[in-house]
Amino acid sequence: MARKNEESPASGHGGKATGTLKAVREKIDRLDQQILKLINERASHAAEIGKLKNENGTEIFSPVREEEVLKHVLDQHHSQGGQLEPSAVRAIFREIMSGSRALQKVLKVAYLGPEFSFSHLAAIDKFGQSVELVAVGSIPTVFEEVHRGHVDFGVVPVENSTDGRIADTLDMFLQMPQMIISSEVRLQVHHHLMAQCDQQDIRRVYSKPQALSQCRTWLSKNVPHAKQVEVSSTATAAELAQREPGAAAVASRQAASRYGLRLLFSDIEDYPDNETRFAVIGRHKCSKGSHDKTSLVFRIAHAPGALVEALDLFRQSKINLTWIESFPARAGRAEKPEYLFFVDIEGHQEDPKVAKVIKALSATCRDLRVLGSYPVAPMPH
Repeated sequence: MARKNEESPASGHGGKATGTLKAVREKIDRLDQQILKLINERASHAAEIGKLKNENGTEIFSPVREEEVLKHVLDQHHSQGGQLEPSAVRAIFREIMSGSRALQKVLKVAYLGPEFSFSHLAAIDKFGQSVELVAVGSIPTVFEEVHRGHVDFGVVPVENSTDGRIADTLDMFLQMPQMIISSEVRLQVHHHLMAQCDQQDIRRVYSKPQALSQCRTWLSKNVPHAKQVEVSSTATAAELAQREPGAAAVASRQAASRYGLRLLFSDIEDYPDNETRFAVIGRHKCSKGSHDKTSLVFRIAHAPGALVEALDLFRQSKINLTWIESFPARAGRAEKPEYLFFVDIEGHQEDPKVAKVIKALSATCRDLRVLGSYPVAPMPH
């Protein structure tokens, strides 16, 4: 009898818990219906905006507007004490905007492929899934596809926090002066070692040169017996590791899933804050926003103090430089070696003080070109 009395409360509690779970799920179902109704209502307004843009000849993709929407949403999320991670909220609204944009036009975006390369992930991070993503075999081909009008935009890596500049990209900006940077993406880059064999059986490690470089210390300690082989992309490396016995790849977690590889080790990059900055290139200038940067390239005279004189113009105008990179200029054998300088500065080219310093630079430097003004990308998560 005592045993029966001990079990009765438990049975009642279990029934109550089941009833509570059902009630909470019903609340979630009702909220899902409200969310879906609001998403569709938002989409109808987005379609209306698309019609107005077409009538006015305005570009469908507006980096400034999209960043403003995301910033506003994340500010509201923070003020409300939201429980989701900001990166999750950003991803949700990125896809809502991507789907709404597709009601106006399905954009075509070229990137250095194949699928699940870091350039592919950067393209998704910027444009969402409701676009036509076009994988190409090299960075120059991304530029060519945009130049020929085969795609609306291209996504190319510019610099990595560990290895610095991406020379192929900077060189293409010099070869195609008509290309304009309309936006940027900052992507936290985590590298993983993947294979179909065990660690001790690895004889070759494939990856892109930059990825191998960013993991050089870890690889030398953990797979010192394996030959490191450079290929065109991290996704290509994963594909090779799938086909070849004794082969491994350094690539993204998504690539391991796509090619059915075992993740042997995760986050093997030598520096945990490793990130790559990508430029979104197109043919149209980006409008002014509340938090912009401007990218420039210029050539200076081969003379003592020439660089100091050029940089002092920024100091005088109280404009902050956020990035500077030198790049050898193409020159004949008889000429003195010269360098071009790529710089990022705070502000938009339409800002009075930015316009003033650009004008002053053009008077003292050669081959000055504005690569674009665009919204500053948020810190990666």
